Amino acid sequence: MTLLLFLFLSWKSPLIDMSDSKNSLSKYAGLGAQLFLTMLIALFAGMKIDSWVGFKKPLLIWILPLLVILGTLIKIIIETNKKKP
Repeated sequence: MTLLLFLFLSWKSPLIDMSDSKNSLSKYAGLGAQLFLTMLIALFAGMKIDSWVGFKKPLLIWILPLLVILGTLIKIIIETNKKKP
């Protein structure tokens, strides 16, 4: 799980380059699609792991999507605060 979060945060997304604003709609649509797919994967993984471990309450189905949202916010903040040379 930590490896997946590291890979997600280290991936340099071409969707957040703010230097060219004429294609901003497609950039944000791509970012939204990426977030949607990672949320679906996190929800599915949380359901499977919860059933495999045998938790009585759905613990990981809540924690994994929250980690995805946190990782995405950190990634966006890091990529938008880069200083341009």
